[in-house]
Amino acid sequence: ALRPDAESAILWTVSTEVLADDALIVHVARGDRSALSALYDRHVGVMSALATRILGDARDAEDLIHDVFVEVWQRAGDFDPSRGSVKTWLLVRVRSRCLDRKKSPAVKRRRAMPADDTLGADTRDHAETSLDGQRLRAALDTLPPDQRGVLVLGYFEGLSSSEIAERLDIPIGTVKSRVSAAMSKLRERLGLSLIHI
Repeated sequence: ALRPDAESAILWTVSTEVLADDALIVHVARGDRSALSALYDRHVGVMSALATRILGDARDAEDLIHDVFVEVWQRAGDFDPSRGSVKTWLLVRVRSRCLDRKKSPAVKRRRAMPADDTLGADTRDHAETSLDGQRLRAALDTLPPDQRGVLVLGYFEGLSSSEIAERLDIPIGTVKSRVSAAMSKLRERLGLSLIHI
């Protein structure tokens, strides 16, 4: 039999999947990490898609999303439901941080400085990104269709786990297990350093 504290932890984990965003953000403001995790799972796809589109770099976007969720943890009490939904609040924060990052002097210098060799930094970055993209596409093609499908919906279309479950008419747990299995296979094929989840 499960200990009472284990039962309550399991029940809370399940309940966070059905709680409305407004309720979750209240729990986050009270210091509940499970609620923050539930918000992350629900919205990270669309947030990452927006950040990648603005910044043009998936790694920069991943770093920025981490920073946004640290900020959400610290500022959840500032959320005002009269000004919009939690999803909108999160996306506005992502957009604002992306624009700040693009305007930062360090980013401008990094983009403007020529490389020491004959290739410019932008050209070299583009070549590396293009090569990584080709490797990723090749690795995605080796995945079973059901695993590839959830990754495409989550990472390229920006859908949350619950939206993917609804779109495919499958349980959210199935979505998460397919994502987990797919990411494990991609890590093996691409190397641990290229995929961080």
